[in-house]
Amino acid sequence: MANAFHYSIGRKFIQAVSGAFLIVFLLLHGTINFFSVIDSFTGEFGSFTGLFQLGCDFMSLPIVTIMVPVLALGVFVHIFYGCYLTWYNVKARGGYKRYEVASRAKADSWSAKNMFVLGIVILGILFFHLTHFWADMQLKEFMGEHAANPYDLLTATFGNIWVLLIYIVWFIAVFFHLTHGFWSMFQTVGWDNQPWMKRLKVIGVIVSAIIWLLFTSVAVNAFLHAKGIIG
Repeated sequence: MANAFHYSIGRKFIQAVSGAFLIVFLLLHGTINFFSVIDSFTGEFGSFTGLFQLGCDFMSLPIVTIMVPVLALGVFVHIFYGCYLTWYNVKARGGYKRYEVASRAKADSWSAKNMFVLGIVILGILFFHLTHFWADMQLKEFMGEHAANPYDLLTATFGNIWVLLIYIVWFIAVFFHLTHGFWSMFQTVGWDNQPWMKRLKVIGVIVSAIIWLLFTSVAVNAFLHAKGIIG
């Protein structure tokens, strides 16, 4: 019984740590992408001296090139382990329940009850996303080929209204996933007293909203550029 208990704690700890990787990765990725929105206000959108271009150049530096895959690996570990924990719970409990968290979190919110469903939506559109950006930028650089212009990729991708809507659904799913995952992550490592839990839930909503705003504004801004509404 003791071994099973510690194994359960270990599983939740891995999920919490990999979730932290996810949040760091999204904040870094979202901030650099948001530079394209700033470029729209400074008239540098599409310029080789624009902040977004400089951000992409920074991401291609050797030290960053090493760090980004590590962060991305944490994201994939989080997704894989979330699927594994759900399967484990279904097998152990004889029915569908989300991955393990403390009992007080159960039925805490819609997000808490649907973390696995949200994760599936996020994972599905993630592969869609990789074909649009990663395959034409980081992968080409890794293969020694010339990477596509980042501004052109933004406008070409988000210039399609249906693609834009799919991405917005993705960003919303990420928002709801993070609103629960943020405080659950801290709860797993022991920050679960009532005063801190209330604060962490508020902070979680704020962080999730910031990430959602970063990515959504980038997509909408690129759509407006593609349609010639701004630029």
